[in-house]
Amino acid sequence: MQFVNTWRAVAAATGRADRGAAEAGVRLAYRAAGLAEPERVIWADSPKAAVEVVEKLTGAGRSVREEVRTRPWAEERRRLYDELGPAGWSALWSATGAQLWETTAALAERIRTGVVAELAARPEDESSIRLVLLDAVLGQHDAAWLAAFDGRGDRLTGLAEVARNAGWWWPYEHAVVIVERPEALHRDEAGRLDRADGPALAYPDGFALYAWRGMPVPAEFLDGLASLTPDRIRAEENAELRRVMLEYYGYDRYLAESGAEPVHRDETGILWRIAMAGDEDVVMVEVVNSTPEPDGTHRTYWLRVPPRTRTAKEGVAWTFGLDGEAYAPVRQT
Repeated sequence: MQFVNTWRAVAAATGRADRGAAEAGVRLAYRAAGLAEPERVIWADSPKAAVEVVEKLTGAGRSVREEVRTRPWAEERRRLYDELGPAGWSALWSATGAQLWETTAALAERIRTGVVAELAARPEDESSIRLVLLDAVLGQHDAAWLAAFDGRGDRLTGLAEVARNAGWWWPYEHAVVIVERPEALHRDEAGRLDRADGPALAYPDGFALYAWRGMPVPAEFLDGLASLTPDRIRAEENAELRRVMLEYYGYDRYLAESGAEPVHRDETGILWRIAMAGDEDVVMVEVVNSTPEPDGTHRTYWLRVPPRTRTAKEGVAWTFGLDGEAYAPVRQT
């Protein structure tokens, strides 16, 4: 778990890179691969800027990502697999890399998508930009694999040193392009990009990603969240953005200010339905906690349930993984 926490922090690190340490790691990675050290080191302030640099790079030679990252990675994995056996390797990965993989892989893909969106002026430009992105070593966002290998050999020490001190990097025969780390990263409890009042991920040159609970949103969309009204929410044609608006505004507040009427009530609560043009209905169950708060009041909760729900009891039962007939609590809390 020690390695997992260390590499989780690396993956989420922000602030200026330690350029000296990162460049030393690059040189070590080249030597470990049996290559001459790169003659030039070029720094870029974001993956977007790095792609632009790479596209104009001359005299750099071919990409050596295969020798520097892919081959030693595969050989080290094979060594550990042979040493630990299938069950041992699976257990190691489950305890280390698997803890970080989903979050780091998703973030890397979001960055790639953002770079393509900003640089591809025409659809036919996308493939060439993606090919450049495939030449990148992911630095801090390779944390999942590096967590699995940490403390189990020194063949990947150079790669790990770059990851601890910088972002993505592009290795070529005679030159390397290295990216600064983000200057800001905001995520929710599930590790998804999430910020309502600015970029969820931002690099020093202004390249940024905007998201609400993991969903990409336009920057200008966030500016309007503070002034939302039920009419504005209903007028939004994009169903996904409308859902973001509802989550931000609050389902209970929307119901109250829209003059919505309950569609069913029983001993478990009240079922509300919000019809959404071009999208599935939003269905909520309003329930009151039977256990009083310290001041004697009873807190109200809103549970989102599937659109097919027809009764409040059915909705509450669904939150427990039961059907309506099977749900019969002895005492509600």
